[in-house]
Amino acid sequence: MDTQRTGCVRTKEESRKIMKILRGIGQIALTWLGLVAAQMIAGMLVPVKAPSVGNILGWVAASDFLVAAALDFAAMRCEWKGWRLGLALAAIPVGTTALTAIEGTVFLNHWDISWPRVIGASLVTYALVAPLWVMIFGRHNPTGAHYRPVRSESPGRRVWKFLASDIAYLVLYIIAGAIIFPFVKTFYATHMPSLGRIAAVQLLIRGPLLVCLCLLLVRMLGLPRLSGALAVGAVLSILNGVAPLLLPNPYLPDAVRWVHLGEISSSNFLFGVFVGWVWGQAKIPVHTISQAG
Repeated sequence: MDTQRTGCVRTKEESRKIMKILRGIGQIALTWLGLVAAQMIAGMLVPVKAPSVGNILGWVAASDFLVAAALDFAAMRCEWKGWRLGLALAAIPVGTTALTAIEGTVFLNHWDISWPRVIGASLVTYALVAPLWVMIFGRHNPTGAHYRPVRSESPGRRVWKFLASDIAYLVLYIIAGAIIFPFVKTFYATHMPSLGRIAAVQLLIRGPLLVCLCLLLVRMLGLPRLSGALAVGAVLSILNGVAPLLLPNPYLPDAVRWVHLGEISSSNFLFGVFVGWVWGQAKIPVHTISQAG
């Protein structure tokens, strides 16, 4: 009897795990399909003029799937629900698009791109898809803890941690750029901005915004320091590196695009790990975990 009872319990546990996996796959699929549909509608409402690129639909689908999977992971860990969760999920990719537009406006103004339209299309996309995500994740059981990386620190520690994170981004940006420069110097030979201008934009604009995005991820994921840092790095690398640079670009030759994919993805991963580690908590208290459940 004990053997039969143990077998039944094990079978039930295995069934729950299978159902949980299937539910997760279904959520990613719905998140992905909703994002694709929202992008199509946004493209009609806020068209962005650019030279056509062949065979792009498959790359767009792959890029959107990576975005959906990364955001789904953050959503399932997050303690928030409803519109707060939906808006937080939408804010992350809109923020990375704004960061790209800022760099494009400053350094790539010779490209015939309307960056305000790029940001507008992103805002419309995620305004359309956010209500769907609210419904998808409205009944999930959050596993993240109630850890608040900013509120948990004193004002003095907030300042030095933020400055350290901002400077770390600039350092990683310059190191990664120096490593790949021999491979792209011909492409940038006629329009390479000065090092001072590059440093100012990264340190004063893009760095602080990326720190804020990483802090949002730390807050949503609610993981212990090491696993949280790795998760923040992975999500940031996907959303701000791999996903956008997977898409064939009419302005970047493929050789340059792939080099930048490796550069930006790796530097963003290391930066996310650094911010997640500096702002993370060494261990989640047991009572905090129970409150989150």
